[in-house]
Amino acid sequence: MSQSASNVMEASSRQSIIARLSLKALTPYGFLLPFLIIFSVFGIFPLMFSVYLSFHEWNPVEGLGAMNYVAFENYHIALTDPWLWRSLKNTFWLAITSGVAQHLVAIPVAYILVSLGDRLRHWLTSAYFLPFITSTVAASLIFFNMYSPNSGIINQTLIYLADSSLFGWAFAWVNNYQPIRWLDDATLIKPSIAIMVFWKYTGFNIVLYTTGLMTIPKDILEAARMDGANALRRFWHVSLPMIRPFIFFAVTMTIIGNLQLFEEPFVLTRGGGGTGQAGLTISMYLYKVGWEWLEMGTASAISWLLFALIAGCTTIQFIFFGKKGLGEH
Repeated sequence: MSQSASNVMEASSRQSIIARLSLKALTPYGFLLPFLIIFSVFGIFPLMFSVYLSFHEWNPVEGLGAMNYVAFENYHIALTDPWLWRSLKNTFWLAITSGVAQHLVAIPVAYILVSLGDRLRHWLTSAYFLPFITSTVAASLIFFNMYSPNSGIINQTLIYLADSSLFGWAFAWVNNYQPIRWLDDATLIKPSIAIMVFWKYTGFNIVLYTTGLMTIPKDILEAARMDGANALRRFWHVSLPMIRPFIFFAVTMTIIGNLQLFEEPFVLTRGGGGTGQAGLTISMYLYKVGWEWLEMGTASAISWLLFALIAGCTTIQFIFFGKKGLGEH
């Protein structure tokens, strides 16, 4: 065989090996391609389009050709709208009231559950977790009926307690305020929403804290007990510091979730925000601007303001409460 023919065969073999290696290297990306396409179409593109849209005035009914570049005017309109600040105030009220209560109840309940037997703990944990996996809209409709002024179970129970011989002395005041309009009185709308949010999400935190408490080595708790620490001291000085990463995660999730409250106040206030807009959250305001008033540019600007707010609150939470705990554990 001539030298030139040998060189040709060697070059061909080398190219074949390179092609096989290239195909092998690209194979994983071929399997990822369907996900990357779907994620790009339904994830990245809407995100980038939302940023682009926040700098434009646009009514979607008029088509894409109706877009008009307005720079930062949408952000200025949103920040100078008193409705935004009212909705933001309501959102923070609900977030703090329902959020703090969730953790103040979830941590001691989880501590008690851990001290129980496995079977009882599993049953109770499942019961507490059930509201979290219940449809939010369905649960909101149930609470809407429970809050009914005339036929709701809450008012009916209060009337029964006021008329009973055993508890009448404590609930005598109830008859002076009947029927109590939980969702029509501006002073009662936010507490009514907060009660439902507390009911729905406390179970998630109980399960999370129960898991965290079960990771604590029993030897440490036994050593604390032998040193004379009672149950309260073991909880405060041993268990609580050791589940700090779980607390950080749970509080972070509460901040993110509560600042985006939508379904509960929307259903309970029948989409209107309630009397005096007392139940209007920033997510409901965003929905109104975008889908009722068809001001998509301003709605996009509000969504990015909400993103900045959530990111800021989460960062503050990490700096002041999360960094130390995560570093130690």
